[in-house]
Amino acid sequence: MYAAITAGGRVDAAFAQAIGTDVKALAPIGNRLVIDAAIDAARELGVAGIAVVGGEQVRAHCAHRVDRFIDASGDGVENIRLALGAFDFDRLVYLTSDLPFVTGPDLAAFVEASSGAQLAMPLAEAKAYERAYPFSPTPTMALGGERFANGSAFVIDRAALGPLETLAGQFFAARKSLPRLALLLGPALVFRFVTKQLRIGDIEARARTVFNLDARAIRGAAPSLCYDIDTIADWEYAAQLARSTYV
Repeated sequence: MYAAITAGGRVDAAFAQAIGTDVKALAPIGNRLVIDAAIDAARELGVAGIAVVGGEQVRAHCAHRVDRFIDASGDGVENIRLALGAFDFDRLVYLTSDLPFVTGPDLAAFVEASSGAQLAMPLAEAKAYERAYPFSPTPTMALGGERFANGSAFVIDRAALGPLETLAGQFFAARKSLPRLALLLGPALVFRFVTKQLRIGDIEARARTVFNLDARAIRGAAPSLCYDIDTIADWEYAAQLARSTYV
């Protein structure tokens, strides 16, 4: 198993001023930078190699700690494709670089629960997520009677590589928006979403049909796989939580 981390994301001027850089992966969290959590977790998982896709500032920070460093393009979709192509893998853990609290044990539990799946994404139960991150600026979701937070880590089998390379940008961009994910997977799911009948199992089943893959949502995953930093409010919350944890 290998790991790949994308770290090409940039932030707006106000966000950059707050964190001292326009590179989101280099935002300070506690006594380290946010990308360090993903690298450390992957290393602790015991993967055969770690690749990072990023710019020159990211290279300067972490290239000596990973097995491959790939220059990022200006396009987020292309960066995902670069990450997926970093290794000749049987199984790959793909992580975004903005998971400030991810740990090796949490990642290992997700990987173990994903055994047999060709494409897996973690879901943390809403109550567990809210206990871990009370008053988080990122709300949980509700679908088919379930409340959950969805993750920014994926286990990918080699069999999933072709379909994901084709739809990588759409899939990863849609993962946090139920209407967009339903739209990506077809009008039948859109109808079920609009009529409030859509369930996680429907998305899994449709993904199997569209991608011809065993795609699974792994329930009960660790909240640390699901808290990521999209906005300045997300960063401020994470930085404050890290200070209260480590002081």
